Order: sequence, then C-alpha cells, then structure tokens
Amino acid sequence: MPATENTRKTLRRGVVAAAALPLLIGALASCGYGSQAEKPANEGAKQANAATGGKKLSASEVRIGYFPNLTHATALVGIQEGLIAKELGGTALKPQTFNAGPSEIEALNGGSLDIGFIGPSPSINGYVKSKGSNLRIISGSASGGVKLVVNPDKIKTLDDVKGKKIATPQKGNTQDVAFLNWISEKGWKVDPESGKGDVSVVRTDNKVTPDAFKQGSIDGAWVPEPTASKLVTKGGKVLLDETDLWPDKKFVITNVIVSQKFLKEHADVVEAVLRGTVKTNEWINANQDKAKASANAALKSLSGKGLDAAVLDPAWSSILVTDDPLATTLKTESDWAVKAKLIEQPDLAGIYDLTLLNKVLKGAGKPEVSDAALSAK
Repeated sequence: MPATENTRKTLRRGVVAAAALPLLIGALASCGYGSQAEKPANEGAKQANAATGGKKLSASEVRIGYFPNLTHATALVGIQEGLIAKELGGTALKPQTFNAGPSEIEALNGGSLDIGFIGPSPSINGYVKSKGSNLRIISGSASGGVKLVVNPDKIKTLDDVKGKKIATPQKGNTQDVAFLNWISEKGWKVDPESGKGDVSVVRTDNKVTPDAFKQGSIDGAWVPEPTASKLVTKGGKVLLDETDLWPDKKFVITNVIVSQKFLKEHADVVEAVLRGTVKTNEWINANQDKAKASANAALKSLSGKGLDAAVLDPAWSSILVTDDPLATTLKTESDWAVKAKLIEQPDLAGIYDLTLLNKVLKGAGKPEVSDAALSAK
C-alpha cells in the first residue's frame, strides 16, 4: 500500500516498460537497446494542464518527459490530476512520454525536453556522456519493484538458480547489473558479455519474457514490475524481492532529472515542478485507492490498455514513492557495473543538485535528503 517516506508504509507499483532502462554509459549503447520517439501525453492531462491559469513564471512552458510505467507514478498521477500544473500557475506544462531511456536522454541533451522522470542507469548514462555538463538529478521518485520470479517446479531454493536460464531485460541495464552482482556474491561465475556461466543470463525484452516463461525457454526472470506479476499469473513464484537485499529495503528505481541550462535559467519553474511532485507524493499516499486508479487511468489513456487487477494490485504494492533520490544506492549500482567489468569507473561528482528539493521539503516541514556527497562543488 502506498505510503510516505516518513510513515514507511509501502507504495508499490509496477512498470509497463521500466525493464527498458538503458545502459549505464555510452560504451554499453551498442548492446541493442533501442529508443522510441517521444509521444504526446494523454488528452485528459493536456486539458488539466491548459486549464490552470495564474501568474506565468520565468518560462512560458516546461516540457516534462516520463514513461507510461507505474514506477513513474509521480508523473502519471501528478499530471493526470493536475497537481504539478497547479504549482506552475500560468506556465504551461507540456508532457511527453517515452518508451526508452536513450530517447529521453537525447531529448534532454538536445534541448527538446526540460525535465524528465527516468531510471538510475540512464541518469548515469546521460551525465557521463555529457561529461557532467548537461544534466542534474534533482529529486527521487520511486524505489523498489524488482523481483526474481521462477518456475517452482524447477527452482525451489535460491541455490537451485545455479545451472538455470534466468532472464533479465537487457545487458547492462539496472536489473541485469543487480542480478550479475547477486550471482557474484553467491560465488558463481558468469561472463557478463555473453551471459554464459554457472547461470545462463538470457537478455530478453520484457514484452517477450512472459511468453518465454510460459513456453519453458527460460526458468525464471530478474525483472521489474509489472513483468514480475505477469509471470506469477503464468504460474511463476516470487523467490526473491530485490528490496530485501538493500539497507532499509530501499533502492532507487526512478529519478527526476533536469537540463542544467533550464535549471540555471528557470530555477523558479523547476522549484514549482518539485513542489508539485512533493505534493503529488503526499496525495498518492493519502488517497491510495484513488491514486492507483488514477495511475491506471493514465496508463490506459497513454497505451490504450490499463493493467488487470491481478497484475496491478501486486505491482502497485511493491514500489515505494519517495522524494529522496537514495543517492547512495545509485552509487552502489554504478559500482556493481564496474565490478562486473561492464563499464569503467565513472566520475559521478556533481550528478546531484538537491538545493531546490531541500528548499521545498523544508518549506513543507519535511526532512532534507542527502546527495551522498555527489553534488556539484
């Protein structure tokens, strides 16, 4: 059940396409991860954003990108309910949806997008590719929502995973790196490039994974929601929730990032958006059923189909919305990729600028959050 960070209730939601988190740095871009063009947001959200009115801020509009995924629930609900637009007054909110991280990063770096909701891997990727010159992480958005789901007839214990075929969304993506690290900690060996070894790591698009599981071509998958819950509806069993492997049971799955140019020129607009995201998270947590319905309605409008209750309910209950970017966990995920020899050590100094978020949190009587000493000097 959704909850605030302070009360530690759990809000969990699945992902429609979060498995398509991109590679950690440009060196991994050749691994076959595609991008898709941006799409306009749903008409209901457009109407809400156009009807706000009020005093215009320093920019006439702000272009916000996000995925049609439940891990992006802050954006889904905040835009659907007009909560972010309300804080912008006469500045128009122009939402755009993406189905892949690279296209959103390209839009931010190319100047056609101002603010984006996106996962840790593309956040690192975008920052490193621009050598720290284009992007900043300005807030967290969601934590959790990744599970190891297996065929219970073939795998009954964690040790049984050895020798089996386990899917991850893509080589070098967030879930793939986490699974490779878990394998390493078990003392097993796997070649990170080919996926061959004591465990066969089968890189599989999340759209294909449920059918592959049903047909028996894979024995399980380390995947985000809602793919995990879809596998359960096909007879799978959750063997491990990645949340249980992290301190305080939290790890970043979605960040809010901004173009440094837009941040510098329109700090008042960025602050207004952050007031909207903080208030959206509060509304989600105070209106659990309405928020779940709102997010699913947004998904239906954006993709043409919402999630069935058998998938939506467990997926929703496995993601925690949080303003905290959980900066130490992003650094850990980067270190795991280095350990797996998928990337060279990136310089993440300056990837965060939480100044405006902490100003908003302080104004709302909430505790400030940490950047893990990775802010700009």
